[in-house]
Amino acid sequence: MAQLPQVGRRTVEALLDRHAKKLADHSLMLVHGRYAAGSAATFTAEVGEETRRVTVRDASSVLGVLAAWHSHRDEAAPGDLLVVTTGVDDDQLGWDVRGHAVHRRTLTVEKAEIVMQRFGATGLDVRMYREDWLLQALVDAEPTGRGWPRTAGVLTRDAALRALVVERLGLDNPDVSPNTTAEPAVDADALLAWSRTPAGPRRFAELADTERAELKKWLGEVAGPAVPVLLSLAESGRGHDAMALGLLGAALRDPAAGPDVVLAVGGLFGQAGPRRGELGVFTDAVEGTLLRWIGEAAGSVDARHKVFAVLQRADELARDAGLTAGLAGSRFLPSSFAAQLATVVAAAQLSPAQGETALADLAGHALVGLFPDRVRVAEMAVRLARWLRQGAPAVTSVATGVREHIADWGWADRALSVLWAGDPGGDPAAAQSLRELFEDGSAQRERLDEAFAKHLANWAPNATAQQPGGCLVVENVLDTVVRPLASGAAPVVIVLDGMSSAVAAQLGEEAERDGWREIVPRPAAGERPARLAAVSMLPSVTRISRTSLLTGAAVKGGQSTEGSGFVAFWKKRRKDAILFHKASIGGDAGHFLAPELTSALSSDAVVGVVLNTIDDALDSGQQGQRTVWSLGDITYLRELLAAARSYARPVVLVADHGHVIDRGRGEAAPAADGGGSARWRPGTGAGEGEVVLSGPRVLEGNGTITTPWREDIRYAGRRAGYHGGAALAEVTVPVLVLVPSAELTPRDWEPLPREQAAPSWWRAAATDPAAAGEPEHESTAPHKRRPAKPAHQQGEGLFGDDDVVVPETPPALATLGARVVASEVYEAQKEYVRKAPEAKVVAAVIDALAAAGGTMSPAALAAAISATGRVRRNIEGFVATVQRLLNVEGYPVLGFVDAGHAVKLDVALLRDQFLSKEPRKEKL
Repeated sequence: MAQLPQVGRRTVEALLDRHAKKLADHSLMLVHGRYAAGSAATFTAEVGEETRRVTVRDASSVLGVLAAWHSHRDEAAPGDLLVVTTGVDDDQLGWDVRGHAVHRRTLTVEKAEIVMQRFGATGLDVRMYREDWLLQALVDAEPTGRGWPRTAGVLTRDAALRALVVERLGLDNPDVSPNTTAEPAVDADALLAWSRTPAGPRRFAELADTERAELKKWLGEVAGPAVPVLLSLAESGRGHDAMALGLLGAALRDPAAGPDVVLAVGGLFGQAGPRRGELGVFTDAVEGTLLRWIGEAAGSVDARHKVFAVLQRADELARDAGLTAGLAGSRFLPSSFAAQLATVVAAAQLSPAQGETALADLAGHALVGLFPDRVRVAEMAVRLARWLRQGAPAVTSVATGVREHIADWGWADRALSVLWAGDPGGDPAAAQSLRELFEDGSAQRERLDEAFAKHLANWAPNATAQQPGGCLVVENVLDTVVRPLASGAAPVVIVLDGMSSAVAAQLGEEAERDGWREIVPRPAAGERPARLAAVSMLPSVTRISRTSLLTGAAVKGGQSTEGSGFVAFWKKRRKDAILFHKASIGGDAGHFLAPELTSALSSDAVVGVVLNTIDDALDSGQQGQRTVWSLGDITYLRELLAAARSYARPVVLVADHGHVIDRGRGEAAPAADGGGSARWRPGTGAGEGEVVLSGPRVLEGNGTITTPWREDIRYAGRRAGYHGGAALAEVTVPVLVLVPSAELTPRDWEPLPREQAAPSWWRAAATDPAAAGEPEHESTAPHKRRPAKPAHQQGEGLFGDDDVVVPETPPALATLGARVVASEVYEAQKEYVRKAPEAKVVAAVIDALAAAGGTMSPAALAAAISATGRVRRNIEGFVATVQRLLNVEGYPVLGFVDAGHAVKLDVALLRDQFLSKEPRKEKL
């Protein structure tokens, strides 16, 4: 006897729906087949427009069919339906049963017709008639409730398989397809995401063997060769680890991978072990998907968790299999990131060049965007190595010491703070090298502090506001720096109590990114523009230095003295003024700033505001991330800057003194008489690391104090940081003058872009002289005379021998920019730009960007243009014009990056577009 076809619940429901009209008058349906074991014997189903109760009985004999029908008639409620699956022929069943059945006969299950009906199709792909497994799967897998997607016309095999895969694997899960309005994707990216869902791989593994094999084959054809490897892992129970395993497959990319590595990787894949070529394809797919996830992780906590779940699992598997060392060059593993970071620090100790090479390798790691704080450690290590390689600088006077500290050595302090805090990832391999590099930098800084303290001791006895010995002293800041600004819009003076040069460097960079322009007095001919800095009062403490700053005189006092002195200073200059301290800055509910402060900002008065966040953090031991200060970290600062911008006011960010950070060294040695504070004491008995200061600027200790220049000496309990001593970081008072627009720049002042504010060693030097805009000798080979418009050029042979000119003398040296603007392609591009800038200006832009490594701030670019004698107020519009000249056929040679805060030139692409005929220099 032939085996009966299996009939499942979905088949029964499809038959009920197909024969709904007949079932309005009948309650019995006979179906040829055997009801699937485990399927529901009683359920409700939509039959036509009614919901009816259905009972399914499986009967193998005439008596069984009769018994089921009689039982149904006696016990069923009106409207209930009975479906009997049986192998009994109609001839054996009497009319007393068949007469009550739909169509008075046993119905044969035509799967193709059912599939057509359920999809709403007019026909099926002819290939599907030969694939019983597919028809059966489509009948069995129909989604409850919504059914299969409706198809107009013929249902193709691919459409059917696609619908089946989405339903069987659950690809419409929000974790796989977050866009619920779009059709779920069936590609490698979606399937890799599916592999990370809790039940996804198990759903595939539980399918029948034939269906699994056929779906794997089809998915390999439409979704790529990586998918069969993924599904093989799902079959073997390793589906959830598939992405992690794919990352480990990168170990086999190395042609020199030894047998142990090959065996270790093969052992991880087990029975699903793919061939080496298949594994390479799978690894590429996994890495591509992870790159997309990493891009999303920058703005999504959930995406970040998803990424690290894969990466941490991959590291665990690599460690257990002994593959960690073999994957040190991986672009994805956290362990390889840590190894490459440690390599950068170790290489920087050997030489800055080796450190830069290793840093460039680290920049290629996929996790750099997720570990910006760790990348910062590597960058600071290389920067400090460059600073140390310059050799020990000299301190020749107090004036030069303060100027060099704000322009150079304070940036070294910034790097040292990061290295001292260490790798936030806690990698022990980098810790020792970071400490050694920190010690080298700290020793050089200590020598500078010692030399400066000696000059400070000699300078202090005779230094006054009237005779400052070439220095800008803190009590002269209002008159020398702020008063010239007041000739236009009234300035806002924001005192950041305790701001050091290192902190000022960070705030200056961020202020420029927020659209502010730092300006400084125009230097003498031959000198570089530099950030302003003053010398604090002595000792460098708040009650002396801040009061002297705000009153314009060397005095000691508190807030009342500061407030009245600030008003009096400006009253003498015929200006109204008002000073706000901590308690009067914040507003009531609904107002971030106090109404009195907002009103003052909207007036013509000079406004002063004292912000204590930095100094308070040093006292309380709370210093944010310990290494980084941003505008948002300082309470009210960002809001004050926004308010000042809205009223078109210039802003002066100024400290009253700096600070040194507690490094956990040394012990407190209180003064014998209990006087003084954390970093100064009365008396003249200077010990190791101390200096005696006396003179008119010393307003404590009856004009004579002892103060340390070494940062590990203190006379009070331990805190996060200290001030009052003679170290450069304490005595130097940073002064940042910011304007919201170029129109507010006073006469004889000029912009100070962040590139010029930072020392040269802070940025990597250009290694290619041509890329840096330096002149090169052009080839001395004969040159053809070119036509004015290259668009007329028809091909080779257009010019005769008379058109060839051989120069009698070698050509002049030409920079990269000069060669670009002299090229044929550039001449052609000019045809499309109305009122194109002068060639020398465009050349200056190219050379400046190339010399800066390809990236500059808009302010620095404007300064480079100004050097040509042309001033560009709207730098953004100017860059847009130059883009039209350089971005041939839309290729991004020039453009804004970093959300518009920087301009980037792709030097390699520039050469390809404009100088493709130039001979390339071979790199050794």
